[in-house]
Amino acid sequence: LGLVGTIAEGDVVPVDSESGDSEDEEVGAGQAGRRGPGRRRGPSRGDFSADFVFGEAEAGGEDAWTAALRQLRGKKAATTLDEKIEKVRQKRKLQEREAKQAKVKDEDAEAEDDQTKKEHEDCSRDEEDVESEYSMDDESIFTKADKVKVKEKKRSKKGEEAESFFEDASQYDDNLSFQDMNLSRPLLKAITTLGFKQPTPIQKACIPVGLLGKDICACAATGTGKTAAFILPVLERLIYKPRQAPITRVLVLVPTRELGIQVHSVTKQLAQFSSVTTCLAVGGLDVKTQEAALRSGPDILIATPGRLIDHLHNCPSFHLSSVEVLILDEADRMLDEYFEEQMKEIIRLCSHHRQTMLFSATMTEEVKDLASVSLKNPVRIFVNSNTDVAPFLRQEFIRIRPNREGDREAIVTALLTRTFQDHVMLFTQTKKQAHRMHILLGLMGLRVGELHGNLSQTQRLESLRRFKDEQIDILVATDVAARGLDIEGVKTVINFTMPNTIKHYVHRVGRTARAGKAGRSVSLVGEEERKMLKEIVKTAKTPVKARILPQDVILKFREKIENLEKDIYAVLCLEREEREMQQSEAQINKAKKQLETGKKETGSESLERSWFQTREERKKEKLAKALQEFDLALRGKKKRKKFVQDTQKKGQMTPEERSQFEILKSQMYAERLAKRNRRAKRARALPEEEPAAAPAGPKKKKKLSVFDEELTNTSRKALKQYRAGPSFEDRKRLGIAQRRKGGNFKSKSRY
Repeated sequence: LGLVGTIAEGDVVPVDSESGDSEDEEVGAGQAGRRGPGRRRGPSRGDFSADFVFGEAEAGGEDAWTAALRQLRGKKAATTLDEKIEKVRQKRKLQEREAKQAKVKDEDAEAEDDQTKKEHEDCSRDEEDVESEYSMDDESIFTKADKVKVKEKKRSKKGEEAESFFEDASQYDDNLSFQDMNLSRPLLKAITTLGFKQPTPIQKACIPVGLLGKDICACAATGTGKTAAFILPVLERLIYKPRQAPITRVLVLVPTRELGIQVHSVTKQLAQFSSVTTCLAVGGLDVKTQEAALRSGPDILIATPGRLIDHLHNCPSFHLSSVEVLILDEADRMLDEYFEEQMKEIIRLCSHHRQTMLFSATMTEEVKDLASVSLKNPVRIFVNSNTDVAPFLRQEFIRIRPNREGDREAIVTALLTRTFQDHVMLFTQTKKQAHRMHILLGLMGLRVGELHGNLSQTQRLESLRRFKDEQIDILVATDVAARGLDIEGVKTVINFTMPNTIKHYVHRVGRTARAGKAGRSVSLVGEEERKMLKEIVKTAKTPVKARILPQDVILKFREKIENLEKDIYAVLCLEREEREMQQSEAQINKAKKQLETGKKETGSESLERSWFQTREERKKEKLAKALQEFDLALRGKKKRKKFVQDTQKKGQMTPEERSQFEILKSQMYAERLAKRNRRAKRARALPEEEPAAAPAGPKKKKKLSVFDEELTNTSRKALKQYRAGPSFEDRKRLGIAQRRKGGNFKSKSRY
């Protein structure tokens, strides 16, 4: 399976039959220009209403994102990254202007006045134009079109895996409507208000089964309405059987804070005409506000695992013993190694008599992998395969030659400057690369934001809000934004490197082509990532395209990036200085507070919040994972020591080294996953599937010991005796036995 051969000048390029579905297919930035604030909506398909949108403010309250930001008021940094980038850009422009003026002065005195006027005109024009970094000589670069070819698909002869679920309910009634599902009037009113036209396939399959109270393991493509599929049956159950006391009856667990806010927003909208109460408990938001809400006993709790365990161990009146329904959104992520210990603790504290529902776009088909959630006769509902992308997604790939790994930044910059100019999400493998791309694209004059784990919660929510409100055109993110987030109008997803696994790829590209609209994904594929590309091409249901950028365009942008390296370093220095200043101020304020109150630092230890693991256990767990990742790349003490020394000596990495580091992170994850899957299963005395064969002769009853007889005797007389306690004769007999052994009957047992 070859990726794409290089197209020579004389070769005939096949005409792209699907080029009509996107206006920016082969139009350069110089031809297309900037788009206005209005979004170009994709065509509405199937069961989705053309004007459907989640109106967050309609749920009888303020926008969920605004409410979350209001809790974090006053926690903003002194200056934003965009301000620092703008400061460095202005400084560079001033230096260029001065250099040009100095050059003009060296020329003839007669032409000096004319030249300075032209320079002033050029500078004023640069202030307004977004493409201010580029001269007139570069116009040919922007007007030159990329070449797009259709990738040939090879058929696979792989058979389907055997299903071992209790029941399969993937087939559903296609004519089913919301009115046919016996939903309550408040829910039907909310559905009509939100503009739901017809239930989606996953909703048609899941809602009737969920109303029966069965455990569900469901899989459907991204953007098909899975949130409403699990929230509607839960709300119907709560409305039909109102609570007798203020207790939490439904728990929804999500992997990320932003997804938690989104699910909470959708739940509030669907419950707006009922008396069902909801609560959000995710990290980064105010703990005291959440504790007050939990004490009131909300019906539905949406939480991330870490913050939920924090409340369980530090909020005395809150518990999970009354939970009737447990829902895991993005369940495959919730059950992986990173949430393993936390999920064990939560399930241990949950009620055993509960309904459990698992939802994801990449759900595992192996029941053994779901054993930790204790499903009872789970119903399998797979509307789509667990590697299916959205139905109207157009997938494109750009091949990176073995000796051209350093061109990734130049290719991405060229794509964002020339072709995909707005409503773009750019995914990187590491937080460091995401931050660098934000600075680089900002210095290029583009409107950019970033979203990753190194940002504060205020900055994360602010970046999302600005992207939704079209204040920025490009959002650079890590996989923290890859799952579940429903951002309206995302036209294009670009992958800087291929993600860890195909499941990660499905979630990343699922940020576009949602709710029946069209979208596009563009992924950069190196030689070491071609194996994953082959699998994607095999499973693709629509033709996969290969995009080729002209080589002179790539070289021009690589040269521009090299010229901006000094400015990138200047922005990073400004950030480091501000961070050090903030740390110093925090230490001074802390010392002042201690001097004023007269309290010692040790006095605050009694108020420290507890956790289900000790500090030593947490430290060991983190260290084990870190060493596991590190050892996969570098085995042996000598190699490890050399790697650390080389990193310290080198101040800056080359583009090739940065790309290799991104790919290395993906490979380490894939190797770790493969190693875990190869691990031998726990040995058992008897296999679970095959019950032991009964002996041919008459079965002899095993004689029970006195202890077993007392423990298993369930007669009325034994029960009455157990409730009344041991009789006088029993206590006397036990005392004699103890004295014969030389023990003391009244002595306390260590147990």
